[in-house]
Amino acid sequence: MDQLRENYEKFKEWQVKPHEVAQLTSEKHVCATCHTEFHGNYCPRCGQKSTIGRYSFKTAFLTFLDVWGLGNRGMFRTIRDLLFRPGYMIRDYLNGMQMAYFPPFKMFFLVVAFSVIVDSGLNIKMQNTLGITQKALKGVDNSFNIGKEDDVDKTSLKEVAIDDTLNVNGKPIAIKKGENSEKMNLNKKEIDLKFLENIKRLGNWIEENNTITIFLILLVLSGPMYFFFRKNKKIPDIRYSEFFVSMVYITNMMTIIHIIGGFFMPGNGSVNELAFALSIIPLKQLYGYSYFKTLFKVIASFTVLIAVVSIIILIVAISGYLFVEHIL
Repeated sequence: MDQLRENYEKFKEWQVKPHEVAQLTSEKHVCATCHTEFHGNYCPRCGQKSTIGRYSFKTAFLTFLDVWGLGNRGMFRTIRDLLFRPGYMIRDYLNGMQMAYFPPFKMFFLVVAFSVIVDSGLNIKMQNTLGITQKALKGVDNSFNIGKEDDVDKTSLKEVAIDDTLNVNGKPIAIKKGENSEKMNLNKKEIDLKFLENIKRLGNWIEENNTITIFLILLVLSGPMYFFFRKNKKIPDIRYSEFFVSMVYITNMMTIIHIIGGFFMPGNGSVNELAFALSIIPLKQLYGYSYFKTLFKVIASFTVLIAVVSIIILIVAISGYLFVEHIL
């Protein structure tokens, strides 16, 4: 038990301690590319490492990662720190230690793209979990018969009886019984179907543009969260741009957890729930609040966001309803 406690204390010390850059070597080197003599770890003329050795499978693997932007600027270090010391790592980055970690926005698009690859079947069960949304949309399509012929008999508008005539300037004008009401019902039916079709298109767009959707949600969510976290203990003068960067890194952490869980347990919704629950940890480490206060601020942020979105949806719905009534 004492050994376990000692290891935990060492882990806590490692979490708080910033990344240390390797010391410059005093050994003299000659660059194999430009033949410049220098002291240090990199050639000051062309930037090549001083420790270039013989070609190996490790070198080939790192070169392959460089093609995709993964082998430079500490991608693996960033993933490790986002999993084990996320809040402290983000604070180090905001304090200026940017060369030690992978850029947040570049990492965001890479991990989201890899997440889509894992969900599409690159997992331990070779199971495609991206079809879940499509199945739900198909169910909506079948339920409302979107795209099929309307149930209203359109010929009934042509086969109505003439009940009365009206003389205008001595000329009889036929008035068809129920024509206006049936046209109105048909128009309302068509408007409802178009509304459902737009929902289906929106769902398809979200499914096809997952990266942009997540980024937009993050951009909207950052507003109320910045309001509640802007006055904190660790970074009392934090700017919105810095807060947004921290939110991007936290999203990257959640996506990495989703990738790991999606690879070993595809289709398991508890993985995403775990990722959301663990997002409290970097916020607590980064801003210095207790877990309870951090959770309270997150819930308050979501409450404000839901209230604002609900008001906007209500206004749009009322405006649309009044517009339709005006047309009909």
